[in-house]
Amino acid sequence: MSPAVTQDLSFLHLIGSASLPVQLVMALLLVTSFMSWWFIFRKLFVIRQAVRRSDEFENVFWKGTDLNALFQSAASSRHTAGSMERIFEAGFREFIKHKRQPGMDISTVMDSTRRAMRATYQREMDNLESHLSFLATVGSVSPYVGLFGTVWGIMNSFRGLSNVTQATIAHVAPGIAEALIATAMGLFAAIPAVIAYNRYASNIDRLSTRFESFMEELSNVLQRQASG
Repeated sequence: MSPAVTQDLSFLHLIGSASLPVQLVMALLLVTSFMSWWFIFRKLFVIRQAVRRSDEFENVFWKGTDLNALFQSAASSRHTAGSMERIFEAGFREFIKHKRQPGMDISTVMDSTRRAMRATYQREMDNLESHLSFLATVGSVSPYVGLFGTVWGIMNSFRGLSNVTQATIAHVAPGIAEALIATAMGLFAAIPAVIAYNRYASNIDRLSTRFESFMEELSNVLQRQASG
């Protein structure tokens, strides 16, 4: 008798015997969880790559490498360059273009250079922040979706008691158990998404600060070069 009860309360049996709305909620949460994990791992590699390439470029930049040679290297490897390298390329390209024009004021040249760097910076940040909103949405909404499935399952469980003359825990246990699985799946989808979102948002904020500091430092270097 005991094995039968265990079999009846197994996860697969409970999911299979759940009502259609609860099964749809579980399916939605399962798909959402898979998508969330895909973006978590994808964003992990993207951010690590951005940090590594920024470190490599800053090491080369502050070693005193000729800016023209650095620009040629960045322009030739644009598709594989890091975010900081693309920011440098956009700013230096604009700087050279306006500096060659006769009668251009230094302040005008630098304003145009900063705008070019800022535009590239914004594109790079948009790329780094992509899919973070999805993780935030999963982290905030999934528990409520799971709770909806739980409430619906418990409602059905108690409605079934209306046809039973003597209600026992054996009558309501399977219905409540299958309903609680929806809540568990909601938490399973939400918790990793929240943790990943908070960590990645912090990492991207640090990268953003590095990019902005680099743009200011590069502006100072170019301004001294233009004045000289």
